[in-house]
Amino acid sequence: MWGFILAIIVGGVAGTIAARLMKADNSIILNIILGVVGAFLLNSIIGLVFNLWGGNILWNLLAGIIGASGLIWIYREYQKRK
Repeated sequence: MWGFILAIIVGGVAGTIAARLMKADNSIILNIILGVVGAFLLNSIIGLVFNLWGGNILWNLLAGIIGASGLIWIYREYQKRK
C-alpha cells in the first residue's frame, strides 16, 4: 500500500517537473498520470534491456521526469496531428 502511495507522490512530482521543463500547460491530474506512467514505462524498459530492477526514490524520480517528458512530447505530437 505504501509503495503505491509513494509511486503516486513521486510520479506527481516527476510529472510536475517534466511539465515545467517542457513548458507544458497541463492539469495537476494529467501531470501525476504522466509522471506515474512515464516512470513505470521507463523503469520497465530499463529493467528489460539492462536487467536493472528496482531502485531508490531518486532513481524513480529521474525515470519519472524522463518518462513524463517523453510522454508530453508524444502527447504534443498527437495533438498537432488531430
